[in-house]
Amino acid sequence: MHGYNKLVVWLLLLSSSSSYFGHGISASDVQCLKDLKQSLIDPNDILGKKSHRWNFTDIRDDGDICGFTGVECWNPNENRVLSLRLGNLGLEGPFPRGLELCTSMTTLDLSGNNFSGPLPEHISEQMPYVSFLDLSNNSFSGGIPASIMNMTYLNILALQHNQFTGEIPAINLSRLISFNVAKNSLFGPVPDSLQSFPTANFMGNPGLCGAPLDNKCKKRFRVRIHVRLVRIREMFVRIQKLLHRINDASIIGASAGFIFGFVVAFYFPHKFLFCGRFQPYTFRVCG
Repeated sequence: MHGYNKLVVWLLLLSSSSSYFGHGISASDVQCLKDLKQSLIDPNDILGKKSHRWNFTDIRDDGDICGFTGVECWNPNENRVLSLRLGNLGLEGPFPRGLELCTSMTTLDLSGNNFSGPLPEHISEQMPYVSFLDLSNNSFSGGIPASIMNMTYLNILALQHNQFTGEIPAINLSRLISFNVAKNSLFGPVPDSLQSFPTANFMGNPGLCGAPLDNKCKKRFRVRIHVRLVRIREMFVRIQKLLHRINDASIIGASAGFIFGFVVAFYFPHKFLFCGRFQPYTFRVCG
């Protein structure tokens, strides 16, 4: 009997200690949700209503968060966030803060809200294990971060119906089975690694070209002509500032004109040719 009592006590101690450490190691997930809620604009107080239980006043840092609306945990006895589904709740603000503290999260769904602004440049470092990422039907803007290429567990990436601009990064993820960027303001060629996805997943981006779209891409230098023009303008501004230090205005004009012409001719050598019958001192831009 004495041995039996010792066994019972040992099991109780083991149970209580594992419960304690189980909660303790998930304190970061609690802080993750705290930071997230503080960074959100919740005009309808959806997460503040008692029925939704996003209330941190009655819990400690290692308290229960698995009952929060939209939160799914790996295990009810541990506060490790597995999934965070906050779609269609009328939430606003920039991309939420604190998500890097939900270190075991595999699903993030923020679809159908009013989030805006750019995505974090290093989004892959914040959510390295996410396999399902749905940011569709918001107002996110800016470029699609190239670091998404480092999210090696990603299966689903839904970015449709936002305001993303720029070119699509050359995302090449072996686990990716669904990719959607329809209804944005993207331009340039669809990367080869993404051309197997349905045409509809790229529609609504007038500047996109290449398979699976019917819009064929022009020559590479023409596709990127706007980028080169921006670089030329920036270079010309720097040249002007440099030449501004020279007092002789005629030297400034001649030097700037010569350098500008040289830069343009260097970037677009195919465009500046003598066309038709030779006429001294004249040339035109060939189409």
